[in-house]
Amino acid sequence: MAKHGKKYQEAVAKIEERPYELAEAVELAKKNATAKFDETMEMALRLGVDPRHADQMVRGTLVLPHGTGRELRVLVFAQGEKAKEAEDAGADYVGAEDLAKKIEGGWVDFDSVVSTPDMMKVAGKLGRVLGPRGMMPNPKTGTVTFDLAEAIGQIKAGKIEFRVEKTGIIHAPFGKASFSREQLIENAAALIGAVIRARPAASKGKYVKSAVISTTMGPGIRLDESVMTVAEA
Repeated sequence: MAKHGKKYQEAVAKIEERPYELAEAVELAKKNATAKFDETMEMALRLGVDPRHADQMVRGTLVLPHGTGRELRVLVFAQGEKAKEAEDAGADYVGAEDLAKKIEGGWVDFDSVVSTPDMMKVAGKLGRVLGPRGMMPNPKTGTVTFDLAEAIGQIKAGKIEFRVEKTGIIHAPFGKASFSREQLIENAAALIGAVIRARPAASKGKYVKSAVISTTMGPGIRLDESVMTVAEA
Protein backbone atom coordinates (compact mmCIF):
# COMPACT_ATOMS: atom_id res chain seq x y z
CA MET A 1 0.00 0.00 0.00
CA ALA A 2 1.37 3.43 -0.97
CA LYS A 3 2.38 5.70 1.90
CA HIS A 4 0.97 9.21 2.02
CA GLY A 5 3.22 12.23 2.39
CA LYS A 6 3.58 14.62 5.32
CA LYS A 7 1.10 17.18 3.94
CA TYR A 8 -1.55 14.51 3.46
CA GLN A 9 -1.08 13.23 7.01
CA GLU A 10 -1.35 16.80 8.33
CA ALA A 11 -4.59 17.23 6.41
CA VAL A 12 -5.97 13.97 7.84
CA ALA A 13 -5.16 15.18 11.36
CA LYS A 14 -7.40 18.22 10.86
CA ILE A 15 -10.47 16.09 10.06
CA GLU A 16 -12.58 15.01 13.03
CA GLU A 17 -14.28 11.63 13.27
CA ARG A 18 -17.74 13.00 12.49
CA PRO A 19 -19.80 14.01 9.48
CA TYR A 20 -19.57 17.66 8.44
CA GLU A 21 -22.17 20.10 7.21
CA LEU A 22 -21.54 21.12 3.60
CA ALA A 23 -20.22 24.61 4.41
CA GLU A 24 -17.84 23.22 7.04
CA ALA A 25 -16.58 20.51 4.73
CA VAL A 26 -15.95 22.95 1.88
CA GLU A 27 -13.99 25.30 4.12
CA LEU A 28 -11.87 22.45 5.49
CA ALA A 29 -11.22 21.00 2.04
CA LYS A 30 -10.09 24.42 0.78
CA LYS A 31 -7.67 24.74 3.72
CA ASN A 32 -6.30 21.27 3.00
CA ALA A 33 -5.65 22.11 -0.67
CA THR A 34 -1.94 22.86 -0.34
CA ALA A 35 -0.65 21.51 -3.66
CA LYS A 36 1.24 23.81 -6.01
CA PHE A 37 -1.60 23.59 -8.55
CA ASP A 38 -5.28 24.49 -8.32
CA GLU A 39 -6.75 21.23 -7.02
CA THR A 40 -10.08 19.94 -8.27
CA MET A 41 -12.88 19.60 -5.72
CA GLU A 42 -14.47 16.17 -6.07
CA MET A 43 -17.50 14.41 -4.63
CA ALA A 44 -18.19 10.72 -4.14
CA LEU A 45 -21.78 9.59 -3.51
CA ARG A 46 -22.46 5.99 -2.47
CA LEU A 47 -25.93 5.04 -3.66
CA GLY A 48 -28.32 2.31 -2.62
CA VAL A 49 -28.66 0.91 -6.14
CA ASP A 50 -27.39 -2.14 -7.98
CA PRO A 51 -26.00 -0.92 -11.34
CA ARG A 52 -25.97 -4.51 -12.62
CA HIS A 53 -29.70 -4.05 -13.20
CA ALA A 54 -30.57 -1.69 -16.05
CA ASP A 55 -33.54 -0.25 -14.18
CA GLN A 56 -31.24 0.88 -11.36
CA MET A 57 -28.69 2.69 -13.49
CA VAL A 58 -28.14 6.30 -12.44
CA ARG A 59 -26.72 8.80 -14.92
CA GLY A 60 -27.29 12.36 -15.97
CA THR A 61 -25.80 15.73 -16.79
CA LEU A 62 -25.93 19.22 -15.37
CA VAL A 63 -24.35 22.60 -15.94
CA LEU A 64 -22.70 23.62 -12.67
CA PRO A 65 -23.79 27.15 -11.62
CA HIS A 66 -20.18 28.33 -11.50
CA GLY A 67 -18.60 25.95 -13.99
CA THR A 68 -15.80 23.47 -13.39
CA GLY A 69 -12.88 25.85 -13.47
CA ARG A 70 -11.43 24.01 -16.44
CA GLU A 71 -11.06 25.09 -20.05
CA LEU A 72 -12.67 22.11 -21.73
CA ARG A 73 -11.59 21.10 -25.23
CA VAL A 74 -14.56 20.00 -27.33
CA LEU A 75 -14.26 17.74 -30.37
CA VAL A 76 -17.18 17.63 -32.80
CA PHE A 77 -17.99 15.14 -35.53
CA ALA A 78 -19.84 17.11 -38.19
CA GLN A 79 -19.66 17.99 -41.85
CA GLY A 80 -20.82 20.70 -44.22
CA GLU A 81 -22.76 23.59 -42.69
CA LYS A 82 -22.84 21.82 -39.33
CA ALA A 83 -19.04 21.76 -39.26
CA LYS A 84 -18.99 25.53 -39.71
CA GLU A 85 -21.66 25.90 -37.01
CA ALA A 86 -19.47 23.92 -34.63
CA GLU A 87 -16.44 26.08 -35.40
CA ASP A 88 -18.44 29.27 -34.91
CA ALA A 89 -19.73 27.92 -31.56
CA GLY A 90 -16.19 27.49 -30.25
CA ALA A 91 -15.43 23.82 -30.89
CA ASP A 92 -11.71 23.09 -30.59
CA TYR A 93 -11.65 20.29 -33.17
CA VAL A 94 -14.12 19.63 -35.98
CA GLY A 95 -13.99 16.86 -38.55
CA ALA A 96 -15.13 13.42 -39.61
CA GLU A 97 -13.15 10.37 -40.71
CA ASP A 98 -9.90 12.32 -40.36
CA LEU A 99 -10.46 12.82 -36.62
CA ALA A 100 -11.65 9.25 -36.19
CA LYS A 101 -8.38 7.94 -37.64
CA LYS A 102 -6.35 10.15 -35.28
CA ILE A 103 -8.32 8.86 -32.30
CA GLU A 104 -7.92 5.26 -33.43
CA GLY A 105 -4.20 5.97 -33.55
CA GLY A 106 -4.15 6.95 -29.89
CA TRP A 107 -4.81 10.71 -29.95
CA VAL A 108 -7.14 11.79 -27.12
CA ASP A 109 -6.11 15.42 -26.58
CA PHE A 110 -9.69 16.61 -25.85
CA ASP A 111 -12.20 16.49 -23.00
CA SER A 112 -15.63 16.04 -24.56
CA VAL A 113 -17.07 14.73 -27.82
CA VAL A 114 -20.21 15.86 -29.63
CA SER A 115 -21.63 14.43 -32.84
CA THR A 116 -24.46 15.18 -35.21
CA PRO A 117 -26.79 12.17 -35.57
CA ASP A 118 -25.70 11.52 -39.16
CA MET A 119 -22.03 11.31 -38.10
CA MET A 120 -22.59 8.64 -35.45
CA LYS A 121 -21.69 6.09 -38.10
CA VAL A 122 -18.16 7.46 -37.74
CA ALA A 123 -18.13 8.22 -34.01
CA GLY A 124 -19.80 4.92 -33.17
CA LYS A 125 -16.71 2.99 -34.27
CA LEU A 126 -14.68 4.63 -31.49
CA GLY A 127 -16.51 3.03 -28.58
CA ARG A 128 -13.47 1.12 -27.34
CA VAL A 129 -11.48 4.35 -27.08
CA LEU A 130 -14.11 6.88 -26.02
CA GLY A 131 -16.33 4.62 -23.91
CA PRO A 132 -13.88 3.91 -21.06
CA ARG A 133 -13.09 7.64 -20.89
CA GLY A 134 -16.76 8.57 -20.57
CA MET A 135 -16.65 10.60 -23.80
CA MET A 136 -18.82 8.54 -26.15
CA PRO A 137 -21.55 10.78 -27.66
CA ASN A 138 -24.99 9.85 -26.37
CA PRO A 139 -28.44 11.34 -27.12
CA LYS A 140 -29.37 11.02 -23.42
CA THR A 141 -26.57 13.39 -22.41
CA GLY A 142 -27.22 15.86 -25.23
CA THR A 143 -24.00 15.08 -27.08
CA VAL A 144 -25.70 13.60 -30.15
CA THR A 145 -27.58 16.52 -31.61
CA PHE A 146 -27.99 18.87 -34.55
CA ASP A 147 -28.10 21.81 -32.12
CA LEU A 148 -24.34 22.04 -31.88
CA ALA A 149 -24.23 25.62 -30.63
CA GLU A 150 -26.24 24.72 -27.53
CA ALA A 151 -24.32 21.50 -26.84
CA ILE A 152 -20.92 23.16 -27.17
CA GLY A 153 -22.04 26.18 -25.18
CA GLN A 154 -23.20 24.02 -22.27
CA ILE A 155 -19.97 22.06 -22.17
CA LYS A 156 -17.87 25.21 -22.25
CA ALA A 157 -20.06 26.69 -19.49
CA GLY A 158 -19.32 23.80 -17.13
CA LYS A 159 -21.55 20.90 -18.07
CA ILE A 160 -20.58 17.64 -16.39
CA GLU A 161 -21.82 14.09 -16.74
CA PHE A 162 -22.23 11.68 -13.86
CA ARG A 163 -22.75 7.94 -13.95
CA VAL A 164 -22.88 5.35 -11.20
CA GLU A 165 -20.00 2.88 -11.24
CA LYS A 166 -20.25 -0.89 -10.75
CA THR A 167 -19.58 -0.37 -7.05
CA GLY A 168 -22.65 1.88 -6.71
CA ILE A 169 -20.58 5.06 -6.36
CA ILE A 170 -20.73 8.27 -8.38
CA HIS A 171 -17.54 10.34 -8.65
CA ALA A 172 -17.80 13.85 -10.08
CA PRO A 173 -15.94 17.19 -9.93
CA PHE A 174 -17.71 20.31 -8.67
CA GLY A 175 -15.14 23.07 -9.04
CA LYS A 176 -11.64 24.13 -8.05
CA ALA A 177 -10.10 24.85 -4.66
CA SER A 178 -9.62 28.46 -5.79
CA PHE A 179 -13.40 28.94 -6.07
CA SER A 180 -15.08 30.90 -3.31
CA ARG A 181 -16.83 29.06 -0.47
CA GLU A 182 -20.22 30.16 -1.81
CA GLN A 183 -19.46 29.01 -5.36
CA LEU A 184 -18.40 25.56 -4.19
CA ILE A 185 -21.44 25.17 -1.93
CA GLU A 186 -23.79 26.07 -4.79
CA ASN A 187 -22.01 23.74 -7.21
CA ALA A 188 -22.00 20.87 -4.70
CA ALA A 189 -25.69 21.36 -3.90
CA ALA A 190 -26.51 21.40 -7.63
CA LEU A 191 -24.63 18.14 -8.16
CA ILE A 192 -26.32 16.37 -5.25
CA GLY A 193 -29.70 17.69 -6.35
CA ALA A 194 -29.18 16.34 -9.87
CA VAL A 195 -28.23 12.92 -8.53
CA ILE A 196 -31.30 12.88 -6.26
CA ARG A 197 -33.57 13.79 -9.18
CA ALA A 198 -32.02 10.98 -11.22
CA ARG A 199 -33.15 8.36 -8.69
CA PRO A 200 -34.54 5.38 -10.60
CA ALA A 201 -38.05 4.16 -9.73
CA ALA A 202 -36.64 0.70 -9.01
CA SER A 203 -34.44 2.03 -6.19
CA LYS A 204 -35.75 0.94 -2.81
CA GLY A 205 -34.69 1.94 0.68
CA LYS A 206 -32.10 4.60 1.39
CA TYR A 207 -30.92 6.15 -1.87
CA VAL A 208 -27.86 8.25 -0.92
CA LYS A 209 -26.02 6.19 1.69
CA SER A 210 -23.04 8.49 2.10
CA ALA A 211 -21.35 11.50 0.55
CA VAL A 212 -17.70 12.53 0.74
CA ILE A 213 -15.83 15.50 -0.70
CA SER A 214 -12.10 15.82 -1.26
CA THR A 215 -9.51 17.68 -3.27
CA THR A 216 -7.23 16.06 -5.86
CA MET A 217 -4.46 15.45 -3.34
CA GLY A 218 -6.43 15.57 -0.09
CA PRO A 219 -8.29 13.10 2.15
CA GLY A 220 -12.03 12.60 2.10
CA ILE A 221 -14.38 14.58 4.34
CA ARG A 222 -17.67 12.87 5.16
CA LEU A 223 -20.82 14.95 4.74
CA ASP A 224 -23.74 15.09 7.14
CA GLU A 225 -27.14 13.94 5.87
CA SER A 226 -28.33 17.54 6.16
CA VAL A 227 -26.60 18.15 2.83
CA MET A 228 -29.54 16.40 1.15
CA THR A 229 -31.86 19.12 2.48
CA VAL A 230 -29.53 21.81 1.16
CA ALA A 231 -29.45 20.17 -2.26
CA GLU A 232 -33.23 19.90 -2.49
CA ALA A 233 -33.84 23.49 -1.38
